[in-house]
Amino acid sequence: MGFFQDALVRFNRVVMSYAGDTAFMHAAVSAAANVIVADGDTDEEEIEAALVSMRANPILQKSYDTLSLEKALFEALARAELRAGRLENSQHVAAIAERPLEQRQHVFLIAADVADKGGITESEHRVLDELAQALGVDKATLLG
Repeated sequence: MGFFQDALVRFNRVVMSYAGDTAFMHAAVSAAANVIVADGDTDEEEIEAALVSMRANPILQKSYDTLSLEKALFEALARAELRAGRLENSQHVAAIAERPLEQRQHVFLIAADVADKGGITESEHRVLDELAQALGVDKATLLG
């Protein structure tokens, strides 16, 4: 088997090993939800940005259809309306803190894509700071 085929096989195994990875999915939707509600306004464009960004992620794309991601996002948004729910969402994000850096960066970037719709507000920057800290990623580098 050639180098390219071998690499493709290994990549598919990695993706499939995370298929149905609910912790990763909950982290992604929770991070997005906390950013969406950060400025006090649930914007339809931000919701769409979250769904587009999540569908572009290979782990989520292989594991979940759009309807499942949308349902999970709306559940996270409902939680995020209250302080206790935002805390629960933050705990979902922190639950993947020991994962490989690439996965943690993907979750952060999903949230950053949401925040970037219409420009990142100060309240969204605060949420991104919290997410970066919980995930152990470099916000400045990822937003740069």
